[in-house]
Amino acid sequence: MTSGNGFALSRRRFLSCGPAAALAAATPLRAAAAATSPAGEDYYAKLGVQPIINAAGTYTYLTAAVMPPSVRRAVDQAAHHPVRLKDLQKASGEYLARKLRCEAALVSSGASAALTLATAACIAKANGLPPESIPGAVAGHKNEVVVQKAHRYEYDHAMQLCNVAIKQVVSLGDYRAALSDRTVMTNFFNAAEGGEIGREEWLRAAHEHGVPCHLDAAADVPPIENLWKYTGMGFDLVCFSGGKGIRGPQNAGLLLGRKDLIELAALNDNPNSDAVGRGMKVAKEQIVGMVAAVDWLLEQSNESMETEFVRRTTVIQRAVEKVPFVKTRIFTPPIANHVPHLIIDIDSKQLGITPLQVAEQLRNGTPSIELNPATGTDGRGLTETPNSIVLSTWMLEDGEEHTVAARLRAVLTKTRIDRHT
Repeated sequence: MTSGNGFALSRRRFLSCGPAAALAAATPLRAAAAATSPAGEDYYAKLGVQPIINAAGTYTYLTAAVMPPSVRRAVDQAAHHPVRLKDLQKASGEYLARKLRCEAALVSSGASAALTLATAACIAKANGLPPESIPGAVAGHKNEVVVQKAHRYEYDHAMQLCNVAIKQVVSLGDYRAALSDRTVMTNFFNAAEGGEIGREEWLRAAHEHGVPCHLDAAADVPPIENLWKYTGMGFDLVCFSGGKGIRGPQNAGLLLGRKDLIELAALNDNPNSDAVGRGMKVAKEQIVGMVAAVDWLLEQSNESMETEFVRRTTVIQRAVEKVPFVKTRIFTPPIANHVPHLIIDIDSKQLGITPLQVAEQLRNGTPSIELNPATGTDGRGLTETPNSIVLSTWMLEDGEEHTVAARLRAVLTKTRIDRHT
């Protein structure tokens, strides 16, 4: 899970050897390429964008996960040659379906796009509508999606792009009453913190009415087996983010499930010009990167990943746990982002600093460090008080846990010392 870079012999050194140097001198583009480092030009530096240490997690606004070396190599290799996109989509889907124990698979441009394509597929299945009729002609046809009230979220927009009407329910009785001949799909948000209806009851009631069920499991890896658990339970469609725990490209995702529905999702996807998914383009590099990421993940184990995440977390915990007016605990969310999180409860009055101020100081320092967004809040499933600092270590690169530990301890102790001098 470490990152590597570089080559044994740089292009510059190669071009300085014999006739190659003369060829480069006569070819400006090659000469320019030779002038760069083996790893390529640092465009973050060129653009003035500061890299960060990610002690928050796989959040989109922090550009999600860093791809493992094998995935980066696959992405780079794919960039060298064009292919027929539909051939690549078909072959990658068949390969992933075999690996992930489902009927069919589609690489999407993220989990939100997968949810849109799932919705379009279910509309097409229920109404026999071609891609060019979605969303424009949907309103006069079956177009209802049933969702638990506690499962409503900002990603409802991904379904609404297809011109659906969302019906929300609370009880199992409400749910059964809401399922009708106008229902095209149900959506179950796997990481929802509430809701009266469990997965099995949800599936059973929908399937009794012949309605397909989609499950949003975007952030639900690890554990690895979730990649086939929910399709195995009977969910007709399941989406995952590619750039979170799977460690693939950020702009990739997976839609897994029934073959007939995946085929309809593909028809509503790019490169088909007259389709709701046309703008959700997933490039050849991202498709190959997604396949490589699944290959990488299946070579890991839950136990080895957990051991490494705990080791990193313990380094930081030990650095701050003896600071006065500080208490620490490790918490692992039960479903989404199912990795150890360090929660540091502080007495802000005694320390003279709040969790949000700690986060700001770490963000504004060098290197810049981002803490989990639950820091200083009273929710997000991780804390019950605004007096908590929250971080996770699973997106740290090798050695960064020591930097986070030292910086965090310095911030917590300096303010208190200053107040007492």
